[in-house]
Amino acid sequence: MCAYRVLVVDDSAFMRKIISDLIVKDESFDIAGTAANGKEAVEKVKELQPDLVTMDVEMPEMNGLEALPLIMAAHPLPVIMLSGINEQGMKETIMALEAGAFDFIRKPSISHAQDIKQVGKALLEQMHTAMLAVRSRLERKEANERKAALEQTTEGQALADMGTEGKEATDKAPIATAAPVPPKRDAGKSVPAAKSAAKRPQTGSSVPDSHLNKPVAQPRKTAQAPATQKKEEPPKGVERATRQLNTSGTSAAKSQHSTDKAGLIKPEPRKSVSTPMPSTPVASSAVTPPVRAPIVQSAPKGFSLKKGVYSPNFRKLVAVGCSTGGPRALKTLLERIPGDFPAPIVIVQHMPPNFTRSLAQRLNTLSPLRVVEAEQGMTLETGTAYIAPGGYQLRIVPGASGKYTVSLKTEEARNGHRPSVDTMFESLLPLTSLERHLVLLTGMGSDGAKMMKKLFDAGVQSTFAENEETCVVYGMPRSAVELKCVRHLLPMQEIAPKLVQVVK
Repeated sequence: MCAYRVLVVDDSAFMRKIISDLIVKDESFDIAGTAANGKEAVEKVKELQPDLVTMDVEMPEMNGLEALPLIMAAHPLPVIMLSGINEQGMKETIMALEAGAFDFIRKPSISHAQDIKQVGKALLEQMHTAMLAVRSRLERKEANERKAALEQTTEGQALADMGTEGKEATDKAPIATAAPVPPKRDAGKSVPAAKSAAKRPQTGSSVPDSHLNKPVAQPRKTAQAPATQKKEEPPKGVERATRQLNTSGTSAAKSQHSTDKAGLIKPEPRKSVSTPMPSTPVASSAVTPPVRAPIVQSAPKGFSLKKGVYSPNFRKLVAVGCSTGGPRALKTLLERIPGDFPAPIVIVQHMPPNFTRSLAQRLNTLSPLRVVEAEQGMTLETGTAYIAPGGYQLRIVPGASGKYTVSLKTEEARNGHRPSVDTMFESLLPLTSLERHLVLLTGMGSDGAKMMKKLFDAGVQSTFAENEETCVVYGMPRSAVELKCVRHLLPMQEIAPKLVQVVK
């Protein structure tokens, strides 16, 4: 059995040794090589063709953010970023996730053996998840190719059969004679009907008037009238079920696959990165905080003034949960929602403390909405998205004067996460005066599915899930689909337009 081959990239030789030792503790993985900076990493990926890369964010000569798009363009594969906890490292990590990195972990503290152990466990878990995601995509691609080949073969056979039947019918058919021309006196009687037909408005779904089916001045159309009438007659009693699950173009609820020890599997190209970034250093906006409009003194901390409609009076609320692949999915979602959206959007993204603030700041520069990291006691407003801070469980609770506020508590993790999507969804159960709309995006595990099911059974207005084709990891959405509580199962780029349509 072949192990997955990993390239370890870090400018510190000591850190390369630590990461390599953590990786080889799992016999599913082996070290293909190491690199000291991004430029060397790009060359090593081309040379060694590894299955996975772990890459430091901050490095000299070419950092991880600059190297990532070059790697994805030359040899698409899962890349796990190792990030420092300083502000610059966190900002660049968020941008790397948007650019196609599979996930990230924080770099371990060299002076704490326990921290190294915890980081090693998290790293191996992400690596196994990445390889499982690669295998799932490959198997789905192969299944689609087999299906397309089968359909093409069936269609070709059907056309061949039709050709044979047509030839036989032609051979047996008698020679047709020309239709007799009606006398001129009959043509005169048909003129009123023809004129009325010309004046009658035409619609795509209308049924032709019975008078229009009578022979007119052109007798060749007489034989075609019954066929035309039959084609234009609308079906009766057909209604579209408004609560039916939209599963077009998807393959939901696939079973789990075999273990990673099954052998070496080469990843397929990642579709999420459409064009490579230049090899030149990133723009100054990537390394310095974006310029913001001044904040008025009365505005809550963390808010920026953007063109939009902000009101604490609303009757609709959107709640979103995501994990692995979430930053890129949130970017796609929030970029497509207008600033005058008539509901607040509350988001739980599985992330450590401080990284969620960098995520909110980054999304705020990209979205027409105002995007902030939620704070204790914040009053929810329309046109605003709230990111749950890492390390806290977030709930939405009724406040004074019919308003709704944020409650943050440092309680224990739920489903292994803090913040947890289930905790946030659960807080919406008693808020029956609100129209609640739930969304589950890419992520491993099943966080959020259980409470989505409870809210679905309680009559929540709409439930959305990202389909398998666009998920980085089809875990959380799959769990909700298996519980049969998803009304709209859509590719990532279609969720925002449909959500806006449903909410507005």
